[in-house]
Amino acid sequence: MTITSPALPFTDLAVLLRGELITPGDEAYDAARAVYNGMIDKRPAAVVRCRDAADVVAAVAFGRAHGLEIAVRGGGHNAAGFGTWDGALVVDLSPMHSTTVDPERHTVRVDAGATWGDVDHATVAFGMATPSGFLASTGVAGLTLGGGIGYLSRRFGLTVDNLLAADVVLADGRFVTASATSHPDLFWALRGGGGNFGVVTSFTFRCHDIGEHGTVIGGPVLYDIADAPEVMRWYRELVPALPEELSGWLGLITIPPAPPFPEELWGRKACAIVWCYTGPHDRADEVLDPVRTFGSPLVVGLAPMPFTALQSAFDPLYPAGLQWYWRADFFREISDTAIDVHRDFGDRLPTGHSTMHLYPIDGAASRVAPDATAFAYRDGGWAGVIVGVDPDPANSELISGWAKDYWERLHPTSAGSAYLNFVMDEGEDRVRASYRDNYERLARIKHRYDPDNTFHINQNIRPVEQT
Repeated sequence: MTITSPALPFTDLAVLLRGELITPGDEAYDAARAVYNGMIDKRPAAVVRCRDAADVVAAVAFGRAHGLEIAVRGGGHNAAGFGTWDGALVVDLSPMHSTTVDPERHTVRVDAGATWGDVDHATVAFGMATPSGFLASTGVAGLTLGGGIGYLSRRFGLTVDNLLAADVVLADGRFVTASATSHPDLFWALRGGGGNFGVVTSFTFRCHDIGEHGTVIGGPVLYDIADAPEVMRWYRELVPALPEELSGWLGLITIPPAPPFPEELWGRKACAIVWCYTGPHDRADEVLDPVRTFGSPLVVGLAPMPFTALQSAFDPLYPAGLQWYWRADFFREISDTAIDVHRDFGDRLPTGHSTMHLYPIDGAASRVAPDATAFAYRDGGWAGVIVGVDPDPANSELISGWAKDYWERLHPTSAGSAYLNFVMDEGEDRVRASYRDNYERLARIKHRYDPDNTFHINQNIRPVEQT
């Protein structure tokens, strides 16, 4: 299907832009409409590649004036592919990717089209970082607005816990700064409420000193898949007791057929824990001894490295354009019943890229009150995600079927809601469940800032007027 809109005066929009306007007849159209998940194949009416906030204002005003759906793209990593949409005007922020570090104040200001690789490159040079995710190619905007779980969350909280301010283009064209003292209701909602309230054009984050001059000790420890139940039982007890300078996520993987992994292990199914230690290096041996020595590991890959190296370690394995199918849940515990399910489906990983991960949400992240930000899940435990992934579109049913079946078996052991950054287009009930008691407040704030639901190509919160 080709989307054409001959009646729309796109030339009127083009003259207002510093950036580029791309329509279906243009050579760059297919590249401009693509997002990270190759399973998403949408054909927007046009893509505005914004160079600055003025371009965003112009694009939003044009979309509203002409009755166009508006999709907003930051890094393009959204699981459901909400950064593009059939017949929509895509507001593409990716050309806006500058960063400004203030080493004295320990802050960084970041344009909304930046990736975490852009941010880490800027901050780690000063020995600092702000909590983010697990891939350098992930967009700053989407991860932040959904909450932001990453290697540093046990020690420094979620990404939203370190957000100091955000510049926002609202549906009515206003440009505002949201912070603790300016539009505080909007600031509360942005910290986990997704792209429902406007187009964020820049973020200011608090940064933290990490490791020694930005050098952490990290890397994977791999075990045979047969050892997964024993490893999971040990891991579930160990993590809450660890110093918060040490965090590690657990996954069921296929060992990649590439260095630095030993060739004799290529293609072998494994239980992996990827560790990150950000504390003093003279304490590292003591802190890391339990995770180096437990069980019978196939590989112990812990080593000093720049935080940028750990954060980008998996990017080459997961380039843009792979087929992805996601299912997710929060878990208060890793129960014995859950471990049985993990073992069963870990044995049946359908492709080399398909995986299951459990990311800890405890320490500093769990000490924030559930109503302090829109991100409501502060109970401790883990954010779990099951992803079927493969380069070949012919395997889409294989990977999605495995992920669905795995989730159906595992879901009864969950907390009943999920990290929305990992959720596909699964309906309003799923969104409500994930925001828990914060949903009604979010719906009222949505009405205050976007009463017409202009920004609804997202994990949507429907506006509700205050009664």
